[in-house]
Amino acid sequence: MEAALLFFAVAFAAALALLVRLSRRDLGGPAERAAFETLHKVSLAAPALRRGLTATGAEKAARHLKELLGADDLSITDREEVLTGPRDGVMDLAAHSLETGRARVVELPGGAAVVVPLATGTGVAGTLVAFGAQASAGLVRATEEVGRWVGTHLELAELDRSRELLVEAEVRALRAQISPHFIYNALTTIASFVRTDPEQARELLLEFADFTRYSFRRHGEFTTLAEELRNIDRFLMLARARFGEERLRVTLRIAPEVLPVAVPFLCLQPLVENAVRHGLEGRPGPGRITLLAEDAGAECRLIVEDDGVGMAPDEMRKVLAGEGGPGTGMGLANVDTRLRQVYGDAYGLVVETAEGAGVKITLRVPKYHPGVTAR
Repeated sequence: MEAALLFFAVAFAAALALLVRLSRRDLGGPAERAAFETLHKVSLAAPALRRGLTATGAEKAARHLKELLGADDLSITDREEVLTGPRDGVMDLAAHSLETGRARVVELPGGAAVVVPLATGTGVAGTLVAFGAQASAGLVRATEEVGRWVGTHLELAELDRSRELLVEAEVRALRAQISPHFIYNALTTIASFVRTDPEQARELLLEFADFTRYSFRRHGEFTTLAEELRNIDRFLMLARARFGEERLRVTLRIAPEVLPVAVPFLCLQPLVENAVRHGLEGRPGPGRITLLAEDAGAECRLIVEDDGVGMAPDEMRKVLAGEGGPGTGMGLANVDTRLRQVYGDAYGLVVETAEGAGVKITLRVPKYHPGVTAR
């Protein structure tokens, strides 16, 4: 699948370069004009296919593909029905290609149909059926090539959807991991204030409600750093109520210019919770958590540091690899994985730790990255 993405990227870059060259030469000759028209129709059809094989997308793409092929008419099917174009008998024409994954030419009264499968990495998703007065060699070859091109875009759509599902699953897993431990402790802390300090209990309950509302929201793979920090402030307020102001000390240094930066949802809160849960709960006396957000040119640098009990470097490597077992900072592995999925391997967590020396976690986030928008 990665090879298909690479092939598409290279092909798109080559097409773009050709367009630039053609535009500089003012499309002077017939061959140049034909090349430009072909690329233009392809570029118009592509966006409609990037959400998968749907009736709406097929209808939008078919208009441009029909012109591209010079066909009399065009149908696009999925495995069950005709999505756009002539419908009578088309599924019967498509049945062989859907089953075998092979193209075929069918002679019809007064014409012919070229049927090609739309193949993706998971199988045949549908068919492209081009109708003409005759099945010329040019129409057959062109329909086969266009069918392969459509299949590539459908495969890219599958990859996009798989990535979305994976990220959703990662966030659901993170919520499931955070919520039981935190909810139990937060509610126990609030209950302890109900009789001794009702006003404090009320304030903490409102903060707890806002925290859970944010953490379990249903939309948006990304949020702003400002929203993420606001939720961390709620978490720390509840944690300080539990441990006491003197036991848990917090230092925040936030550069205002990085507050609007879009970041993956729940990318910082697990790091802060890890600092509290695994850094301070196991040590006697007070502990400090430091949270920095710095402007680093084209990037935003975020640091979460504690002076807690720390961890052996080999154990931390297991944690980041997802091999640490329950209750050993699995949220770190989750965040590290999601950062790499979104930005690439160069943007994983950088962890500095040793037994008795606390933990310092650094992550970098590009200020602007394709597809990363806070919602």
